[in-house]
Amino acid sequence: MKKIRVWDLPTRLFHWVLVLLLVVAVITAHLGGAMMTWHFRAGYGLVTLLLFRFCWGLVGSRYARFATFLFGPAAIAAYVRQPRRAGRPPHGHSPLGSLSVFTLLGLLLAQVLTGMLGNDDVMNQGPLSQFVSKAVSDWLSWYHSEVGIRLLYVLTGVHVLAIVYQYVRYHSNLLLAMVSGDQPGDASSIAASDTARLRLLALLLVLLCGGGVAYAITYLNSL
Repeated sequence: MKKIRVWDLPTRLFHWVLVLLLVVAVITAHLGGAMMTWHFRAGYGLVTLLLFRFCWGLVGSRYARFATFLFGPAAIAAYVRQPRRAGRPPHGHSPLGSLSVFTLLGLLLAQVLTGMLGNDDVMNQGPLSQFVSKAVSDWLSWYHSEVGIRLLYVLTGVHVLAIVYQYVRYHSNLLLAMVSGDQPGDASSIAASDTARLRLLALLLVLLCGGGVAYAITYLNSL
């Protein structure tokens, strides 16, 4: 069976850089002290990545676009009742997988926003905390450090279990696919675009998102 390109390079890099920044954010939060500077930097990096992913979900390659894995409750329920049995799962995200992706993006967005609105009552405060009351900032800080991170731990565990299940049940190596970008396909399979022009577009979007975040943070910290 031939292989086709499913995940373009920008989507793969987004995935792995996201993992790296999350690890850095968790470790530096536990270390505290001077390492909180790197915690904030990791957070700003995550904001940049999320902005890029939302843009890429609109203009990226076939399977990276939200339109290809935006399923309603009925489609998700039907998939849960009768998941695909033969061979391998469909290319891109299944209805259940799409729910996981949108949930993860939502939790990550909530996590970075609450971090930027929160404070630690000592020496660190998010650049947006000046726009809310101390009580609200304290509550958001509690969510950020006690609730949001635990929800991300749970969803990450579910994500890993889903990868293992797909490998055992369908012999589909999703981890390898997110490295190489390719999955087995047949004559009816449609490959995703992964051209130099598309990659250049992704680079420009990352630079715009990163520049916008850097400018916003610098401005907010100057107020």
